[in-house]
Amino acid sequence: MRAASLVFLILLCQGAGFMGARFTAPEIPAWYRTLRKPSFNPPSWIFGPVWTLLYLLMGIAAWRITQTPGSALRSAALGVFGLQLALNLLWSWIFFRRHALAAALGEVLVLWIAIAATTFLFARVDSPAAWLLAPYLAWTAFAALLNAAILRLNK
Repeated sequence: MRAASLVFLILLCQGAGFMGARFTAPEIPAWYRTLRKPSFNPPSWIFGPVWTLLYLLMGIAAWRITQTPGSALRSAALGVFGLQLALNLLWSWIFFRRHALAAALGEVLVLWIAIAATTFLFARVDSPAAWLLAPYLAWTAFAALLNAAILRLNK
């Protein structure tokens, strides 16, 4: 049962990534290519592997939390985790499908706060689970910076 729940949570997170990629992929060779980007913009091919790894780490982190004794804190941590996962998917839709750069910037800042809250709550339940989210928190901060730079360059 433990292995099945691990697989489920990894697939849940990867599924969110797959859904986000459905909004993203068609826009890379078209709309996204036309945007002015800052010098620190990574090549487009890097995003897929990075996000795949981040979703894997998220799934493992959430699984670690589910393996702890039930409590109100654990339930809150998993609830905020679900919220940040939904916000993660929403950003792809706002930025890539709607082409709403300013709204996406506001949303990614809310996403970052939700990830930080998840990390904080995970740390209170299982410290290693929180550390598994650290790369995600850092990458999302970078994504917010990149979103802000793209917005500034394309006003």
